[in-house]
Amino acid sequence: MEKRKKRVFDAEFKAGAVKLVLEGGKSVSQVARDLGIVPSVLGSWVKRVRSEAGPKGVGALSSAEREELASLRKENRRLQMERDFLKKAAAFFAKESP
Repeated sequence: MEKRKKRVFDAEFKAGAVKLVLEGGKSVSQVARDLGIVPSVLGSWVKRVRSEAGPKGVGALSSAEREELASLRKENRRLQMERDFLKKAAAFFAKESP
């Protein structure tokens, strides 16, 4: 069985496909079939555009906010590991002193 090559689409193609769905009145599956792409891919593009451009609901994050949240979570994990290491080191040296 041969693996499919991952297709890469430029921003202009994505914007045009999303525009067909949002402004053209066609369904995601119809536009995907017409363009020869997988409906789930087109659906994710449409979802991203709607979440960034639409009214902000409770819990809705923009892509920039999602990226910042991911980096903050990564930094938080690193700082927690450092804190735990320092706690263990302090306990170790407290045992050694007379």
